[in-house]
Parts: sequence; C-alpha cells; structure tokens
Amino acid sequence: MKIIAPNVEILTPVKSSEILKRIELCGRTCYKSEGNITDESAAEFVRGLIRRGHESVLEHVGMSVKFTCDRGVSHEIVRHRLAAYSQESTRYCNYSAERFNSEITVIAPCYIMPYTQVWEAWFNAMKQAETSYFRLLDLGCSPQEARAVLPNSLKTELVMTANIREWRHFLRLRTSSAAHPQMREVAKLLLGKLKYEEGIYVLFDDVEEVSA
Repeated sequence: MKIIAPNVEILTPVKSSEILKRIELCGRTCYKSEGNITDESAAEFVRGLIRRGHESVLEHVGMSVKFTCDRGVSHEIVRHRLAAYSQESTRYCNYSAERFNSEITVIAPCYIMPYTQVWEAWFNAMKQAETSYFRLLDLGCSPQEARAVLPNSLKTELVMTANIREWRHFLRLRTSSAAHPQMREVAKLLLGKLKYEEGIYVLFDDVEEVSA
C-alpha cells in the first residue's frame, strides 16, 4: 500500500495576458467600446467586470484541472454541475496489476497526525481494505465487484473542466473554513497555483475575502 499527498495540476496552458485580453474583447462587445482597448487595458477592465458583478463575460474562457485526491473529496467536486469530468475508474482499474505496483494508493488525511493512535487506526483500516480487495480478486471477483471494499481514502485522479466564472464559484465554496478539511486542502492548492504560479490573480484575488 502506498500513501501519498494530494496534488493539483493545471492542464490548460495558461497565458494570463491572452486570457485577460480575450475576456476584455468579449466584454467590450456589450458596451461597443472596443476602441478603448490598449496593450495595458485588459486587467483593469476585467477587475471592473468583477466589481460590477458582470461575471457572465468570464464564461468565455475555460480551464482544465487534474485533482489527485481521495474518493471522498472527488464526490464533493463532481457536485459542481457546470463542468465536465473524467475520473479514474475503479470499475476498470485492477489495482493488483503490475502497472499499479500490485497495491492500492491512498491519500493521507491532512487532519490526522502521523504516528498517533488515530493514524494507526486509519492505517490499519487501509491495510485491511487492501487485503480484502485482493482477496476478492483472488476469489474470482471482477474489479468492479471487488471495489465494494475500497475506502474513501483511495487515491483517484479527476479532471474537471469549467469556465472561469464556475472556477470562481468553486473556489469561493471550497476554500471556505466550512468546507471539509481535505476539500479545502486541494482547493487552496489550486488557488495558490492560479494566483502565484500562473499569474492570473486578477481573476481570483478577491476569493479569499469571501472565504475567510
């Protein structure tokens, strides 16, 4: 059994200047103010759209993100309806196969301190689930049948594609202190990447104010 940390990967090439310019062009169509476009006008125009709540314009740009998280978190992610999803399937993935190193992979819960009694109880439950899963396969069950004993902590990979308006909605909800700790963990990873690594903070710099 392998234990890993969650991860977030942005699959769509992100060029902040191109994204902002495209949104500006779409938005200025509403006001017929295309003549006001300059090399430097996009960021402030987009900020103005967000301040005025004119976020429908943000739907003209989309982004795909791959989450590596546990199955429990993935169930929360797919509740966001204005998106497309592709997810690692426990129906067709046989974790006894060599390409999976003949083991299951689980996500370490961020709220459990390693090497405590709580950690030990969780770890033993994961090992028992793995043992039971492989036993069912040995008895002739298919992967889709044996998956009945796989835990919520099982690692899954999930690609979510949505427009920028929906990503803002997603991040407002999922970085909130009211969100599940592991859901908040991956949402904050994504928010950090968008703000600081990809440099499109203009689209998300107000999110933390909403989600204290």
